[in-house]
Amino acid sequence: MSQQPVVDRFLEAVRLARIDECDDVWAPGATLAATVPNWRFHRTGPEQIRATYRGWFADPGRFEEFRRSPVAGGEVVEYLLTWTERGIPHAAHHLHWLEVADDRIVADVVVCGGRWPASLLAEMEAADA
Repeated sequence: MSQQPVVDRFLEAVRLARIDECDDVWAPGATLAATVPNWRFHRTGPEQIRATYRGWFADPGRFEEFRRSPVAGGEVVEYLLTWTERGIPHAAHHLHWLEVADDRIVADVVVCGGRWPASLLAEMEAADA
């Protein structure tokens, strides 16, 4: 049986909080360009990317909303990830533009809306009502 495609392996590691097991996902020299609330930063290489994502995806979760769109040379993935951290439900909305070559991620441009605990999620829901 063949190995899962690289984007599938990456998303499974995100969902299951197994970023440390992603030793075959990023190409040497892969780049991460991240935009987060009030900040933007870059990382280069699998170890730096894994270190960043280890903190972001430290707890197993599930995708509440999920959309994948193929693009030339890769894929765009959008999701709402939910998880429980120290007994408190959380959520985050991410959009990844993944460039893939030879079944490795060579570039990831990610936009993150932030990490929202249950209290803030309730406030957002009330504002939409």
